[in-house]
Amino acid sequence: MTMVEPDAGGTRRSRRSTSEDEVLLDRELADLPPDLRWREWMLRVEAVIFAAAEPVGRETLARVVSKDCSIDLLIDDLREELRSRPYEIVFVAGGWQHRSRSAYASAIRASQVPTRGGGPTLSDFEAMVLMAIAYFQPITRGDLSKIFGKEISRDTIATLRNDNFLASGPRSPTPGAPYTYVTTKHFLSAFGLQTLRDLPDIEALEDAGLLSRKGVQEEISAIDGGEEKADDETFPIV
Repeated sequence: MTMVEPDAGGTRRSRRSTSEDEVLLDRELADLPPDLRWREWMLRVEAVIFAAAEPVGRETLARVVSKDCSIDLLIDDLREELRSRPYEIVFVAGGWQHRSRSAYASAIRASQVPTRGGGPTLSDFEAMVLMAIAYFQPITRGDLSKIFGKEISRDTIATLRNDNFLASGPRSPTPGAPYTYVTTKHFLSAFGLQTLRDLPDIEALEDAGLLSRKGVQEEISAIDGGEEKADDETFPIV
């Protein structure tokens, strides 16, 4: 179907619908021999994953290959082909994504080059709050305050929400029906997780040097002793 729309000057122009754009892509490649056909499907899948800002799901990849093509086998062949490369295709947050291999993380950091997947740097305290939400979601800010023994400010929640790690969950059934918070798909992607079942325990994070309880305690003390107090009346999060 072709849709006709007026442009800025009033001239009518045609615009193909998304479904027609998909039809224009030869997905079956019946005129190619089997080996070249498979190769072209591999390259299409890799191109889509490479270009995407977020992990790419199976349904998306299926739009560029034959309806009878196995996405899993294509991915297996791509991973084998990339075995000697410093990057790989990994399955995170319900889709596939290009990731640099961990062995080259120090070289990438030393180069100080801006990275496409570089996420915001969280303080130890923010990371601990995020981990608590991940493990106990849906959870209210009040319940988080009980876990940490101090009030979790709206500033901290706002930071995590602005970084797209958190979203609003269902209202709590407790008096006042406060908001709860849950982690997002971006959270899974940023931490290289397929599902929340892949969450490591806190001890594993400390052993890997990714989190420091001492640093958290020092930050809590600094916040409590400084000027940065939570102002619940002036920083609403909804």
